[in-house]
Amino acid sequence: QVQLAESGGGLVQAGDSRRLSCAASGGTFSRYTMGWFRQAPGKEREFVAAIGRTDGRTYYADFVQGRFGISRDIPKNTVYLQLSNLNSEDTAVYYCAARASSRSSLNAVAGYDYWGQGTQVTVSS
Repeated sequence: QVQLAESGGGLVQAGDSRRLSCAASGGTFSRYTMGWFRQAPGKEREFVAAIGRTDGRTYYADFVQGRFGISRDIPKNTVYLQLSNLNSEDTAVYYCAARASSRSSLNAVAGYDYWGQGTQVTVSS
């Protein structure tokens, strides 16, 4: 079983950049496809980005529009989400997630087996 711990959130200004980190422990990191989701107040949790476990291929939600980048450092057991050109609509709790199988769609909450506690990103306009 893998444990995930996010960090890097905080209060930022509109247009700023921020890098979120997710450190994994307790499992073989390279076995998991890693994803980032977010949840704004009063809204459902939504997919942001994912990175494949074998080929490192990346996937993004349409709303990202080139502003975010997901990457992973396997020796450090860490996945990153680089946020840029942030706006108030990006205010949310950002969650890291891991999945060992491909039983569901990559952008589905139900498709992930393990979740972190989340890190708050607040964008001030």
